[in-house]
Amino acid sequence: MAVILTDEQKDIKEMVRSFMEKAVKPHVKEFDESGEFPIELYKQGFEVGLHIMNIPEEYGGLGLDNVTMAVALEEMGRVDPGFAITMLSTSLTLKDVLVGGTAEQKQRAADMIIPGAHGTFSMTEPNAGSDAVSLTTTAKKDGDSYILNGTKCFATNGGYADLFVVIATVDKSLRSKGTVAFMLEGNTPGITIGAHEDKMGLRLSNTVTMYLDNVRVPASNMLGKVGDGIKIALHGLDAGRLYNSAISVGIAQHAMEEATSYAKERVQFGKPIIENQAVQMMLADMQMGTEAARCMVHNSMRLMDMGVQNVSLEASCCKAFASDNAVKCATDAVQVLGGYGYSKEYPVEKIMRDSKIFQIFEGTNQIQRLVIAREMGKLY
Repeated sequence: MAVILTDEQKDIKEMVRSFMEKAVKPHVKEFDESGEFPIELYKQGFEVGLHIMNIPEEYGGLGLDNVTMAVALEEMGRVDPGFAITMLSTSLTLKDVLVGGTAEQKQRAADMIIPGAHGTFSMTEPNAGSDAVSLTTTAKKDGDSYILNGTKCFATNGGYADLFVVIATVDKSLRSKGTVAFMLEGNTPGITIGAHEDKMGLRLSNTVTMYLDNVRVPASNMLGKVGDGIKIALHGLDAGRLYNSAISVGIAQHAMEEATSYAKERVQFGKPIIENQAVQMMLADMQMGTEAARCMVHNSMRLMDMGVQNVSLEASCCKAFASDNAVKCATDAVQVLGGYGYSKEYPVEKIMRDSKIFQIFEGTNQIQRLVIAREMGKLY
């Protein structure tokens, strides 16, 4: 690795790798085929704190910095990105409360998540994805409460969550200035969870549509004030893009390892195919792209650890580059394995299926390029 790890980071890396190899990897194929949410595996992950790694110690978390978080997420993504996303979504849900909440809200959310519970951040709607401020979920003031109505889609962990952070609007005409964020408990009346999405990849992750029908939530559950909804969401999105980039590095690393191992064993025309220059070029490109992505991720994480407030440029660069590289590495790994790469007998077809979504969620890579260009206009 081009990056230099501290002794603590090496220990975290080894701990997460050992857990993923021993506890998760033996069951990945089974749950990938069934699409079942592996509750018991996640309970084991909770026990070792994989859902609270970057949560401050004062709230019961492990208090890891962002660079160390990247190390851990890469190791999770290397074995199963769906598992990594499940843990990350819970962490980011709690982080949103810690960013925008009062002292009482922060403690209440921590008391739910820290012992071992899933969290869901819910902003995306059927007609509001990349254009986030077009959301139509409404929040109408009613005494000392708000009444929420609307539909949220692609809600990660939604079928099992104890804590939701929901973004809505008090007045759509106000665009971002009308947005609000609420924390809701999973058993709140009026929340209905739709069917689990039968996805191409990330099959160990739960993804659902969530219906809000006259959901009454106390005004005291609002995070921040009216107009802060998108601000809270964007804070989470920048961090989320970087964290997902770390998972993308893990996907690419796994693809590279599988392709290289196979190329050393597969003999054609009297020699291992790794001795063929055409295969060497593909493997070398995997190595270069993955090392570059890893360095980008670690540098951007370090900026967050230094307290840099605006990392939108770095987050978008990382997200687009690392996920594009993950898809390329996965596709090339399938090519190196040839017909076997297309077979479920080998892991690279799953790596290919898992990788694609990283070019789509947390803002498509086309949107990332628009963000990058916008930030460039401010810099140069």
